[in-house]
Amino acid sequence: MRAALAVMAPDVAVLDFPAWDCLPYDRVSPNPEICARRMATLAALVDGMPGPFVLLTTLNAATQRIPAREVVRGASFRAVVGERVDEARLKQFLSRMGFSPVSTVAEPGDCAFRGGIVDIFPPGPGGPIRLDFFGDVLDGARRFDPDSQRTIEKLKKVEFSAVSEVILDDASIARFRQNYRISFGAAGTDDPLYEAVSAGRKHQGMEHWLPFFHAGLETIFDYLPEASVMLDDQVTPARLARWESIDDSYDSRAEAMGAKGRIDTVYKPVPPGELYLDDAGWEAAVADHRVIQLSPLAQSPGPGVLDAGARVGRSFAPERQQEKVNLFRALSDHVKVLAKAGQVVIASWSDGARDRLRGLLEDNGVTGVTDVDDFRAVPDGKGGLFLVVWPLEAGFTAKGLAVISEQDVLGDRLVGKPRRKRKADNFLREVDTLSPGDLVVHVEHGVGRYLGIETITALGAPHACVMLEYAENAKLYLPVENIELLSRYGHEEGLLDRLGGGAWQAKKARLKERIKEIADRLMRIAAERALRHAPILEAPHSIWEAFAARFPYQETDDQLAAIADVVADLEKGSPMDRLVVGDVGFGKTEVAMRAAFVAALSGMQVAVICPTTLLARQHYRSFAERFRGFPISVRPLSRFVSTKDANATRAAIADGSVDIVVGTHALLAKGIELQEPWPAHHRRRAALWRDPQGTAERDAVRGSRSDPDRDADPPDVAT
Repeated sequence: MRAALAVMAPDVAVLDFPAWDCLPYDRVSPNPEICARRMATLAALVDGMPGPFVLLTTLNAATQRIPAREVVRGASFRAVVGERVDEARLKQFLSRMGFSPVSTVAEPGDCAFRGGIVDIFPPGPGGPIRLDFFGDVLDGARRFDPDSQRTIEKLKKVEFSAVSEVILDDASIARFRQNYRISFGAAGTDDPLYEAVSAGRKHQGMEHWLPFFHAGLETIFDYLPEASVMLDDQVTPARLARWESIDDSYDSRAEAMGAKGRIDTVYKPVPPGELYLDDAGWEAAVADHRVIQLSPLAQSPGPGVLDAGARVGRSFAPERQQEKVNLFRALSDHVKVLAKAGQVVIASWSDGARDRLRGLLEDNGVTGVTDVDDFRAVPDGKGGLFLVVWPLEAGFTAKGLAVISEQDVLGDRLVGKPRRKRKADNFLREVDTLSPGDLVVHVEHGVGRYLGIETITALGAPHACVMLEYAENAKLYLPVENIELLSRYGHEEGLLDRLGGGAWQAKKARLKERIKEIADRLMRIAAERALRHAPILEAPHSIWEAFAARFPYQETDDQLAAIADVVADLEKGSPMDRLVVGDVGFGKTEVAMRAAFVAALSGMQVAVICPTTLLARQHYRSFAERFRGFPISVRPLSRFVSTKDANATRAAIADGSVDIVVGTHALLAKGIELQEPWPAHHRRRAALWRDPQGTAERDAVRGSRSDPDRDADPPDVAT
């Protein structure tokens, strides 16, 4: 929905209000980041949005009571650069608002005090903020990257809001103690929740007693008195099922209170009506709002019923399953028909996918394709084709408009969240990553044991130092600002080096000589490889783009880099020397499929050798499904294949009719002989795939008489 709003109404601000990621009456607290996002949204609503906006939320979040607007409005702290700031008041505010003191901020809700430097990671987007004090004057404020510590933005003023819905100030603690005793009687010493809150400490799961901390709770609808409420068709059954689940959880907790012989501490649940909206509470909450109920089913026309006029668009699933049908030729023909009645918009999942689709459409005779950022650039009329980045699951048609999604054409897209890049070094940057007893390696002194942090006075000034233990109980104190000299040891156990001894230096010298020997051998092998030649393998552009577009996932940056490197090696005419490394599910097989596709379309036979028969069968199924609809034949060869099929595969390898064979080490047997390159045959097959009738490509395939290989017959196996 956020992506759709960015396309349809890019000028409208979009807020989100997520639900807790824990079960009702759970013993764990919701994720701190989710709590911070919730409070940041509530603070923005209380302060007032400057223009039109849309709030996206879920049923679970909308049916849960939240702190009142007055509480959120008063839970803020503001500071301006150049003005005085009461540091004690700042610390008290951060403690009351739920910030956790740490040595290094890493996630929303963290704060760190280091002399005149205060790091705070507030809720909401943007990242952490560093306050630089000169005495009690705020000398500077900047937003920074928590990984690199580099400045992102300089600020003139800062404003913080609460990161938790539970505010542990004196009034809320007293209110909790009173409500808890009224509901459950006097609490004993075996009640850790009551003891922790009474002491002003956070307790895991205390958010589930939210009503006890506040004088009164409100709902998200109270924050939006004039908003229209839009509900999908599943809201009512989901809401009733949600309340039934909450009621069951409460009953089980209440029953456990009186159970004898219980092992864990007793859980005293808050009555469900105080924290969640039942059916009557929901109806009362939305009674004063304009409610729009969506329905995918056709409704009888009448008052209060509006037909949006859209219908489900065409799916190209039948074309995807047919072996000899050009999927993008079918798409191009369909677009030409739709353009006669109105405007046509194709929604892609990413910029790269949009560029790829544009090229495929142009290869199939569709011209006048226009890239747009949003629907404001799509004029009324007919005959136009527009490409937009919009991760739409299914297309639709309406009066004067047809929207085709990339998923309609290529099938389901399984797009995951991009993984964050991590620095691939072993050097330490933060003391927090070490635990007492860990083995570390000092660049100059070798393997030692980390014992902790100790403050050492040197030249009349205190210094925080990392204390390391070496052999014979020798100690080394390393200032924390020089922690980059340390790296992790590769094992949990090992012999400590002698501080000041020559063993470590001798060990490094021997290793350097060994590295030189290995480097010399690698350089010789690389030089010999560079002097050799290999056939240039290059797939036709249009069919390559079509194959890449059929990949059902969003490629990662590392995956794209690996594919680009492999394809570049195949095209430069020298032997490849590549090792693709990655965890399970990171897309190594797709890299191999892309390489196999290029080799097969260049006339080479490809052998995919697997270590086990089970893996060979799995890979064969993956290859067969991935290459479906392309002019490439894929066959299996392992002990799971019958004798008849295995003999047929060997014969197909020998006569060149199979392009890719997937099997075990049986492919290395003496009876298996892969054929020499046969590019003309594959150029013809690729051309016929682009034009099944063969009319547009026949001349290009047959070509001039100057290329003796262009119309060459397949090699004679008997000869």
